[in-house]
Amino acid sequence: MRIPSKHIENAVDQIASLPGIGRKTALRLVLQLLNRSDKEIKDFSEAFLTMKEHVKKCTTCGNVSDFEVCAICKDENRDKTLVCVVEDIRDVLAIEATQSFKGIYHVLNGIISPMDGIGPADLNIENLISRVQKENISEIIFALSATMEGDTTNFYLYKKLKNFDIDFSTLSRGVSIGSELQYADEITLSRSIINRQPFEF
Repeated sequence: MRIPSKHIENAVDQIASLPGIGRKTALRLVLQLLNRSDKEIKDFSEAFLTMKEHVKKCTTCGNVSDFEVCAICKDENRDKTLVCVVEDIRDVLAIEATQSFKGIYHVLNGIISPMDGIGPADLNIENLISRVQKENISEIIFALSATMEGDTTNFYLYKKLKNFDIDFSTLSRGVSIGSELQYADEITLSRSIINRQPFEF
């Protein structure tokens, strides 16, 4: 489509760079923004600039936070011996929505995927090993997506941690094979956590 303004074209390019948004949707969003007041556009822009400037990665678990240590890691009512390993922040949000998990998390910020050029060194794995060495952890739950990449990552983590005196478990297969954790409904995900199984390899 030919857009009669290079400024609108540039804005469309930026919106379309977001995952899951095509150029037609991007154009619709840009035209909607164009009709907003100057103050609304300023508030819109500043929200993203402020987010980028102030949001941090928790130094303990890798979750996003406004502070050096996230609220979950700080919560004295959480079971600090139980660590749930997840791919990213969306999985933390999905599990927290179930209100059935009272442990803490470790966010890998991805999974091993050779096809995408993602190896163990690209993930938050060394920090997990350090936590196991230093903290009183008794069980690790592998809560990664039930995909080949998720299973590969589970096995890699198990090999790195198997010599420590901890139990390993994985979500029950209420979460469908090949599906991503963040898309599971809350009841299914809750049951998968409660009915977790010993990790088998």
